[in-house]
Amino acid sequence: MTTALYLPEENIDMIAATSVLQQQAADIRTRTINWASYMQSQMISEEDYKAISALDKSRASYLAQNSSQVVKTLLNLVSHLSKDSTIQYILVLLDDLLQEDRSRVDLFHETAGKLKQCIWGPFLNLLNRQDGFIVNMSSRILAKFACWGHETMPKSDLNFYLQFLKDQLATNGLAYLQEMAQLAKRTQTIIVHTHGLHGKDKDHHGHQYSPTLAQLQHQHELAERANERYREVAGGDEQQQQSGIPNNEYIQSVARCLQMMLRVDEYRFAFVGVDGISTLIRILSSRVNFQVQYQLVFCLWVLTFNPLLAAKMNKFSVIPILADILSDCAKEKVTRIILAVFRNLIEKPEDSSVAKDHCIAMVQCKVLKQLSILEQRRFDDEDITADVEYLSEKLQNSVQDLSSFDEYATEVRSGRLEWSPVHKSAKFWRENAQRLNEKNYELLRILVHLLETSKDAIILSVACFDIGEYVRHYPRGKHVLEQLGGKQIVMQHLGHEDPNVRYEALLAVQKLMVQ
Repeated sequence: MTTALYLPEENIDMIAATSVLQQQAADIRTRTINWASYMQSQMISEEDYKAISALDKSRASYLAQNSSQVVKTLLNLVSHLSKDSTIQYILVLLDDLLQEDRSRVDLFHETAGKLKQCIWGPFLNLLNRQDGFIVNMSSRILAKFACWGHETMPKSDLNFYLQFLKDQLATNGLAYLQEMAQLAKRTQTIIVHTHGLHGKDKDHHGHQYSPTLAQLQHQHELAERANERYREVAGGDEQQQQSGIPNNEYIQSVARCLQMMLRVDEYRFAFVGVDGISTLIRILSSRVNFQVQYQLVFCLWVLTFNPLLAAKMNKFSVIPILADILSDCAKEKVTRIILAVFRNLIEKPEDSSVAKDHCIAMVQCKVLKQLSILEQRRFDDEDITADVEYLSEKLQNSVQDLSSFDEYATEVRSGRLEWSPVHKSAKFWRENAQRLNEKNYELLRILVHLLETSKDAIILSVACFDIGEYVRHYPRGKHVLEQLGGKQIVMQHLGHEDPNVRYEALLAVQKLMVQ
């Protein structure tokens, strides 16, 4: 029995998320397939010809009396025909049957079992096709077979399918960002060109000219169109975003399949096993439109209903990424789903110390400030108001319990160093420098890693300062830092392009050199 997480159906979002697929499906439904020619050329049997022809004419009545034959015929046709337009038609028909009545998923499973046919294989094979519609409609049908019935997807097929979804998400996400970057570049070029025309320019012979009013209006229209297109892709009107963006128009359909799959507890760990959370976070950390943001955060939300996954979630930097989106977000549904994730990260872990760590991480990422802003707004959705109140209370309590070292440790683990008061406190370093040795020098290793990898001048400056204070207040600090390779990395920053980084690196090196 599939252990599904029964949540309210997001019907509106499902339509939005699959609209490109749905627009194409509407066109495909109007086709007439010449099934007689398939039978005459012996590509399908007479039995299958009669069944598919009858199904085309009177779907409901034929299906009610011949359900087993319908399943058998559709599986045969999907498995043995190859023409794209015909496969598209069969997939739309099959998807419509499932959408009309979910219980038909069990009908397919049971009938395929009796016929000793594999229900997964034909559709998994179609994921390798070149046609985007076939690939994504097959994926959608597989998700329904896997989630709407009593039978779960076998483990080997499941891993293949989840890896496919993850790869599709990554590929489509990359195409989306490249498209957005190109649009931004074109917009900038047109705007620069437009601004140039407003002054006295020279033609290719070197003669000066003033553009006519018509030319200026034309250039202005071009710039406006480019700007409008950029705003659409970067996060404008929801309906506009559904217009087909080359190479990545199916990203929302892929995300929709994941939204379905991750409601089922058995599938969640398999998704984590193919490193799925990292992919979700990587796409969310880039600038995708709010519909994709909503869908991917929804995936994180359903994952956090599992207590073990909720406890591990912030190892993937979920809290910093979602805190950033929350601070920039203008859409209520994205705000709602992020708050729901945050609530689960506190409520679901069975270890109270993990919940406390999550609270501290949220405080560190300025979530309290966002909550106070949200408290001033009126929401129609009662869940948002309830979650804001719950989170505010929990985070306020965690602040009161927080020692200065807890606060410091959380900041370092978040990788978001800033000049918070704790760094410049001599008392803090006198009392806590030695604590950087705990857990096999965990915090010290993070500081060295940040110095090695960060491009942010403030993070580099603070990390240099902290390392300097550590070696100044802990007698064996220089030796430990050399063992970790930190001394050499600090010295490399003496030549950094930012003067503040150079200054803090110089001070740290001086502290390292003092005998």
